[in-house]
Amino acid sequence: MHGLSVLSILAIAGILASEPGPPPVTDIDVFFDLITWDAHQAEEAEREILAGWEDAHAVMLLELYRVARWAPMRQRILALLERATGESFGADIERWWLWVWETDPGTHPDYAEFKGTLYGSIDPSFRDYFDDTPPATIRLDEIRWGGVARDGIPPLDLPMLIPAARARYLDDDNVVFGVVTAGKARAYPKRILGWHEMVKDTIVGEHFTGVYCTLCGTMIFYRSTVGGTRHELGTSGFLYRSNKLMYDHATRSLWSTLTGGPVVGPLAGEPTHLEPLPIVTTTWGEWRRRHPATRVLSLDTGYDRDYGEGVAYREYFGTEDLMFSVPEADDRLRNKDEVLALRLPGVEETLAISVEYLSDHPVHHDSLGPVSFVLFTDPSGASRAFETVGERFRRWDGEGTAWDEQDDRWSLSETMLTGPDQRVLRRLPAHRAFWFGWYAQYPDTRLVH
Repeated sequence: MHGLSVLSILAIAGILASEPGPPPVTDIDVFFDLITWDAHQAEEAEREILAGWEDAHAVMLLELYRVARWAPMRQRILALLERATGESFGADIERWWLWVWETDPGTHPDYAEFKGTLYGSIDPSFRDYFDDTPPATIRLDEIRWGGVARDGIPPLDLPMLIPAARARYLDDDNVVFGVVTAGKARAYPKRILGWHEMVKDTIVGEHFTGVYCTLCGTMIFYRSTVGGTRHELGTSGFLYRSNKLMYDHATRSLWSTLTGGPVVGPLAGEPTHLEPLPIVTTTWGEWRRRHPATRVLSLDTGYDRDYGEGVAYREYFGTEDLMFSVPEADDRLRNKDEVLALRLPGVEETLAISVEYLSDHPVHHDSLGPVSFVLFTDPSGASRAFETVGERFRRWDGEGTAWDEQDDRWSLSETMLTGPDQRVLRRLPAHRAFWFGWYAQYPDTRLVH
């Protein structure tokens, strides 16, 4: 470093660290010199970076731009980017990120250390994710800071649940995420989870983690225990392709919301994946009618939030614009059109079915790899998938009865389809997602629309 320490420079830039960390290696010191108010020092840094320029440096400049709070520093970074790359995207930062992903310029050998030092000066716990160039199954340059500290969006940990009759704050048309396991029904209102993005619940002695990614429109309900190990999860503060990344308390590995598996850190690459349970997105009135004994989140969360319907992320949900760009997009549907997303363990293929299509096709037969299934969609828009094992269904009443091609009656519940001979067809996990978010994670997905 030339004169000032890394932490001093970050403090000058408006990024005050609450505790000191290990000094960065010399090779990356020069990048931090760009955000000092010492014009001579910054000019020296620019010359040094230009002299040894590699396109892999661009992502480090973009990371600096993300946290620099004063216009002169940002202007300096943009001017250097344009001069070094020959591109002229100006202050269109999302276009710069797309350029990085499109050109795939490689990775600076100390990029993980740089990232940990930079974001560790915002929240010291962020260093945990990037220490010692961690194993990763995703590109580190696609991991974007979401603008909050670790658990800065506070999970609801064993929250208060109340009987349906006491949930007078809910109107019938309010959106809820419904789950039934071990004979117990739960409803998690979207208006509450929009402020918390994670709920950790215990049902009949078993621990579950429901994770709601507001940016990609996905609520998935996972068993927290894999192979006898219970994973205590939280909100990392980072995103991958606009998808919320979780972290586990024990190893500080980063986990994908959509796959339910670790992607960065000590657990990355291990065959550890959370099991998703079937879940429906429906209305409170419909869920309560089907499950009058359901329990639902109380407004008494311990946090002061405006839990009105549609308040959280109102502007984001009201536009097709993204907060964070993704490497690939597909215009067969609009960005935030909802799809029902399906993936199964051991099956490489993934599937997305337009929610609008399903509303027009309340009985839909399909397959995923070797698994055939039927989807029943009720008038509230809730879709439930059941493995068919050779059975085909021609209609259902939108309630609890379906008829197969032989006109035999089957009873539908949240966990199974039961035939007249007591034959049982199992429920398959499926959940909604915004099209752009699902496609960004699974660009080879098959789409029905």
